[in-house]
Amino acid sequence: MYGRGYQTSGGMGFGPAITPPIVKQLLIANAGVFAAQSFVRDGWHASWFDDLFAITPAEFWSGRLWQPFTYMFLHGNLLHLAMNMFVFWMFGSPLALVWGTKRFLRFYLFCGVFAGFLIAVLPYVTAPFGLDFTSLSRMIPTVGASGAIYGVILGYSLTWPNRTVMLIFPPVAFRAIWLIPVLFVLEAMFGPADVSHVGHLGGVAGAWLYLQREGVDGVGLPSLQQLRYRWRRYRMRSQLRAVRREDFRDRSREPRDRTLH
Repeated sequence: MYGRGYQTSGGMGFGPAITPPIVKQLLIANAGVFAAQSFVRDGWHASWFDDLFAITPAEFWSGRLWQPFTYMFLHGNLLHLAMNMFVFWMFGSPLALVWGTKRFLRFYLFCGVFAGFLIAVLPYVTAPFGLDFTSLSRMIPTVGASGAIYGVILGYSLTWPNRTVMLIFPPVAFRAIWLIPVLFVLEAMFGPADVSHVGHLGGVAGAWLYLQREGVDGVGLPSLQQLRYRWRRYRMRSQLRAVRREDFRDRSREPRDRTLH
């Protein structure tokens, strides 16, 4: 992905012009933990390191309460790490420049931890309602910084809602305010089977709650009334376009009198 407005001189550019120190430090931390994972792994199989620090709902409730804080620094493989860190670099750098180190770090960690707690809690909360969370789901470990990164993406899209963002695949451009909906649609259509949808939703929910509570400057969080207004406006425009298309088809079917000269 790349966005217009990253460069201080304006125009179209690929990636942020400046990478803040806090973003560099988090990139190094994730890479360092992955190196440690790789060192203690038995081939491609998970090791005691993964079992101890990944978040598994059943193990969290058995006493491993640190897992929502540690899972976000682990990754399944090199491609998983590279994709997460690339997106984090793209959207986290401009946000960290505007918010500052402390505010950005608190936000990043809160989103990741909130997503981790949701992963641990949801299988047990939904079980009494008969939803599709079996005992097996409670034993599946989750790793990755995606929850925190989805929170960063939401913070970016609300801070600069009118910036143009273009996906690498598919190559489509749209306003940054639509980033989260577009990513969830693409994830549902093309995402791998083992992706943690709960973790991604948890990161977005955590970011929303954090921004609502903190009132971060420059972030325009739409209210429920505004969302309803936008939905009604969207429906009215859709109906108007449908009427215009129908009117155009009716006119095209009408016989036309012609005068030859």
